[in-house]
Order: sequence, then C-alpha cells, then structure tokens
Amino acid sequence: MNLDNNGCSSKDGEENIALKTDHLEQLRLATMERFAILNRSQSRTRLFSGYITRMVHDMHAGVVANVCRLAEGPPLPEEARVLLDCVLADCERLERAIELLTRERQRQLDLSGDSIRDSMRSFSRTMDELQATMVSKDLLERQSKVLGSIILSHERISQWKDFVQEILGDFHRIFPFDFFFVAFAEKNALTLFLYYMGDYSEEERQWARRQLSGRMIEQLDLPRDAALDIEEFQVLHHPHSVPLSDIHLLAVGVPEHASTSLAGVLGVAFASVEQRTPLETSIIRSILSVMVMVVGSSKALSRTMTELEYYAQHDPLTGLNNRRYFNDMLSYELGRSERHAHEFSVMLLDLDDFKDINDSYGHPVGDQTLCAIADVLKAQFRKGDLACRIGGDEFAILLPETAPASAILVGEKVCHAIHDFEFTSGDGKVFHLTVSVGVAGYPGDATDINDLLAGVDAALYRAKGMGKNSVCLLEGNENELQIVRDARIKAETMRSALMEKRIVPYFQPIVDLKSGAIHGYETVARLIEPDGRTTPAAAFIETIEKYGLSRDLDRCMIEQSFGEVRRKLHGNESAARVFINLSPQEIQGRGVLDFADTLCRDMGIDPARIVLELTERDAISDMSHMRRFLSRLRSSGFAFALDDFGSGYNSFHYLRELHFEYVKIDGAFVRNIVNSRIDYALVSNLAGMCRDLGMLTVAEYVESAEIMKALEEMGIDHAQGYFLGMPVPEIVQSLSS
Repeated sequence: MNLDNNGCSSKDGEENIALKTDHLEQLRLATMERFAILNRSQSRTRLFSGYITRMVHDMHAGVVANVCRLAEGPPLPEEARVLLDCVLADCERLERAIELLTRERQRQLDLSGDSIRDSMRSFSRTMDELQATMVSKDLLERQSKVLGSIILSHERISQWKDFVQEILGDFHRIFPFDFFFVAFAEKNALTLFLYYMGDYSEEERQWARRQLSGRMIEQLDLPRDAALDIEEFQVLHHPHSVPLSDIHLLAVGVPEHASTSLAGVLGVAFASVEQRTPLETSIIRSILSVMVMVVGSSKALSRTMTELEYYAQHDPLTGLNNRRYFNDMLSYELGRSERHAHEFSVMLLDLDDFKDINDSYGHPVGDQTLCAIADVLKAQFRKGDLACRIGGDEFAILLPETAPASAILVGEKVCHAIHDFEFTSGDGKVFHLTVSVGVAGYPGDATDINDLLAGVDAALYRAKGMGKNSVCLLEGNENELQIVRDARIKAETMRSALMEKRIVPYFQPIVDLKSGAIHGYETVARLIEPDGRTTPAAAFIETIEKYGLSRDLDRCMIEQSFGEVRRKLHGNESAARVFINLSPQEIQGRGVLDFADTLCRDMGIDPARIVLELTERDAISDMSHMRRFLSRLRSSGFAFALDDFGSGYNSFHYLRELHFEYVKIDGAFVRNIVNSRIDYALVSNLAGMCRDLGMLTVAEYVESAEIMKALEEMGIDHAQGYFLGMPVPEIVQSLSS
C-alpha cells in the first residue's frame, strides 16, 4: 500500500478529503441559515416600520381634520385663531417630515436587503470555488501519488513491461479504469501491449485486439497489412459489468526523436457510465503523458542498453567478439582446462601488409576487407571455437580442447582460405591478401594467461620473420618469450613516459651554409629516464610505432616544442624556424596537422615559425586530398619539408605531386660524399634539381668539416649534424652558445 507524505494510506487520504468536503457543506448550510434568519428579521422590521408609519400617518390626518373643523366653525378669539394657524403649519411640516422619513427608511431597508442578498451570493460563490479547489487539490494529490510511484532504475528499465504493471496498479487505485494499452510502430509493424484491469471473456479481448489494431494502424499511418505483434497482461482479477465495447478511451501520442510523427500511442479506457470532469480528464492525460515518457524512455533505454551490452563484447565493424570478450573467455577456458585436464590452443592472426590496402584503396575498402576476412574466419571454425578481432588487422582464435599440433592444421587451413579469397576494391579491381599465424597451447607452452599471450605473440612474430603467409608454433624458446615480455614492458614504459611528459623535444640547429647563421632547429625526441639519463629516439621509436603510440608522441612533441618556441622565439627578430617530424601513420589521418594548426592559434604562435616534416618512405593513399590539405595549412603560414629524400621509391613522385619548401637529403648519401663519387654525384644532382624547382635543400648527417665544405661547393642551402651542433634541451640563439 502506498503512503502519502503524512504517512496516511491512499484510502485514508480519500476519507480525510471526504470529511473536509462534508464540513464545508455543513458550513455552507449553517451560514445560509444565518443569512435566512437575518433576512426574515429584516422583513419583520420592514413590516413593523410600515405599520408604525401608517399609524402615525392616520393619527396625523385625524389631528389635521379636527383642526380644520375648528377653523371652519364659529369665529374664535384672535389668540385662539393665531394658535390654530400655528398648529396647522406644524401639521404640514410634520406631514412632510413623515413622508421624508418614510422614503429614507424604505431606501435603507432596500439597501440592507440588497446587501444581504449580495453577501449571500458572494458567499455561495466563494463556497463553490473553495469546494472546487478542494476537489482540484484532491485530484492533484491523487495525480501526485501516481507520479510518486514512478521511480526509474536499471532493473525497471530492462523489464519495462513489468514496470508498467506496477505503475498501473497504483494508477488504478487512485483513478479506477478498466483497460490500458501501449502501441508502437516499428518498421511497418504494429506492436500492441494490452493490460486488462479485470476479467474479460475471450470474445471481448478479441474485440479489443481487432478495434485497437485497426485504430492504431490508421493513427500511426501504417500499411493496412502491417504485421501485428500483440502481448496481453492481466493486471487485476475481478468481474466487470461494463463490456469493453462500452468504454471510453483517452490516448496520448509518443513522438519520434527528431521528428513530428508518432512512434506510438498510450491509452487508458474508462467505463462510459462514470462521467469524468474536464479537470479529471486533463489530469489523467497528464499522467498518460508521464507514462509516455516512462514507456518511451524505458523502451529506448532498454534497446540502448542491449546495444551497449552487445558492443561491450563485439567489434562494431566485423561483428566478431572483441578483445575484452576474448580475454574473459580465455580466463574461463583456462579454468575449465585445469578442472578437466584437457588442452586448448590460441591462434593469433595478423594480416600481411594490410596497411598497403588502406594506402592504395582507402580506408572504406580496408573496412570492407576486414568484414570479408571475418566471414572467411567464421567459415573455417567449429561451432565451439571463438574468433575475435582484437586490433586493427589482428585476430585471435580460441580453440577449446585442441592440441597445438591440430591447431597448426587449422591455421594452415585459414592461411589457404585467405590466400585464395578474391577481395574487390571500390572500382572493381581484384586483390589478394595473406596472413601470418602464431599458435601456442595450454598447458604445454605456458603456465598462465600472460605467458600464453606472450608465447602466441612470439610465434606470430616468428611467422612474420619467416616471410609471412605462414603458420608458426611456439617452440618453447624461453629467450623468445622473454623478448616478447620485454617488448610489452617497454610499451607500458613508453605509455607512462608520454603521460608524464618524460619524452621531450631536443633541438638540433640547422645552419645556413652561406651565412653560417642558425636558420632553424629540428626537434628530436629524447626519453628522460627516472634516474635523469636521456635515451635517444632510436632506442624506443620502434616500440612507439608497433604499439600505436605515434599519435600521443606527435602531440606531446608538438605541444612541448610550441611551448619552447613561444618562450625563446616569440617576438624575436630572427626568422628561425622549428622543424617537427610527424609520424607517417598520423599524417595519413591528418588529425595531427589540424592539431598543430589549432595549437598555433591557441598559443599565439606565428605558423611561419613552423616547418612540418613528412617522411617520403611511407605511401600517401589520397594524393589529391593531401595536396589540398597542405595548401590550406600553407595559406596559414606553415611550411613543409620532405624528409629522408632518396631513401624510398616515392621521392620524385612526391616532388611532382606535392609542393615542399624544403627537401632534406637522406644522411646515408651525405655522410659518404667525400669518399664516394656515386654519393657525391647523387647529392650534387639533387641540389641542382631542387634549385630548379625552387626548393631549399637541407643536408643531414654533416659530421666533418670536409663534408660541410663539399656541400657548400654543391650549392646546398642548409646543413645539420653533430659537426655543427648536438641536440640540446633548449633553443640556442647562436652556435657559440
């Protein structure tokens, strides 16, 4: 039983309101009785006053008649005549006074009567309003009791149909009704939820289903042949004297999100013999509106939670289970293996050179390819096997009760299936892929989950090293396992260092070979170890790229480099620029370039101070889009350098397709120009070609005076290297400092 704020039950509250209403009626009757007594008293006063007035008038008329007879009789002495005339004059004045008094008395009586009648009418209106207010308060309190019972929770949202029954029980106790329904339109189908507040025959229920479905299909603008899904609930059990066909329906629409059309309808039915006042109808509609919110929100939230629960365990792209679910099932399978003493195996698959697919055909084709791979994998495994996507192009397979020797055969089957599958690009071109597979078993290859994952990772690493498109079994090499463990530890160390800003920029000067002045600075990453030692980027850059930390490294370096630029170069008259290397993976997404542009504006740095370096060894898939993107940033003031020119196959293609302000010649050619005629000729010709194209050249790895002199003779514009200056933690203004 629900309690109100005063601790009274709903029934007690209704009885209290009834008592108050009775008291109000008694007050009305008592007051009206007093008004009636007053009115009767005034009527008696009016009658008595009229009687006195008539009596005085009659007496006055008698006196006047007698005086007149004396005046008309025998002559009177002079004194008596004078006295008689005075009496006659007084009688005339008295007559006028009596007439005025009578009129004024009548006016006062009329005013008093009108005032009493007005007071009676005013009191009656006040009582009516007070009674209506008490009725409104009663209805509002009843509405509040219904709404107070509606408390959302995770359990109620997930079981919203049962939750509705709870609310309807409270609703019915306060506003008795006969029938409740919920209708939803879903993809040209109608879903009806019917709640009966009493016992109805199957014929009556059939009538309700037929009538409601017809009305709702029309109201929700559904096809006449829309599919029907009907659920019925018996909320209360008691006989009904009024058939469903005689009840009156009230309904409220459920609006669709971001649309004015209806997604559904909620309604409540009342017996037609119980006439509802407009106020009651309004309040019941308001409760239905809240029910709309409850049912609509609960239904939407229930669907959302179902989706969240699904995506908590599944990869949204391929539909395979994700890493989290794989780890949970791996833990379960390990426990099951220990309880039942059986083996199981884990396979780790990595697509070979998948990055080339994204670079060549674009990410949409890459996504389609991953979905196709998922379909291929599903076709290769038993019902109890588990295939998961745990990374970008990495998949893990759990094979219960499967020895590693059998898992190798499964892996080879997968390799053949992917090798033979024909993938199609957006323009209809066919291409093929291969996959490398690592296999490890439990308990033969590991004693716990960490060792098992490290072992299968090591097996995959060895498969890649064997030329890819192969399957390798972990051979129990402890050194191999230790290498994988060390790599994972190193990755976590790098992640912590980035979060703690312990990877910092050092600045190596770039010198103008004509003037000998500092033209700019290249930022190079250094790791500050906990003991204060510095570690160069070559020792950790491979880990950064392998474990997907390039984005964090780029942003960390840009932010700290820009801070140094603002401290040392802001407002400085020199035109020195800072050259910042960008990870090839991040350039493809172009997010890092937007980040640099936004940060320049936020920190008030002139973009003309910044040169962003792109490495030519990595392919750019959408050259025209990249050209437009660089042009937009160039218009803001940024300059661009093509780094490591000559180290890859795309050098001249990039020079033709993309414009660069600087070309940095790979140090592998520069360091040998004194001793190698081939390297000398290559660097010399590159310098001439860049001059013809209007691009400045920067020679890397200048390690001696002889190399610098040779570069000057070739006409190289700028140089950098240990001979000219070591990387230092702060920007220096001159080489001497």
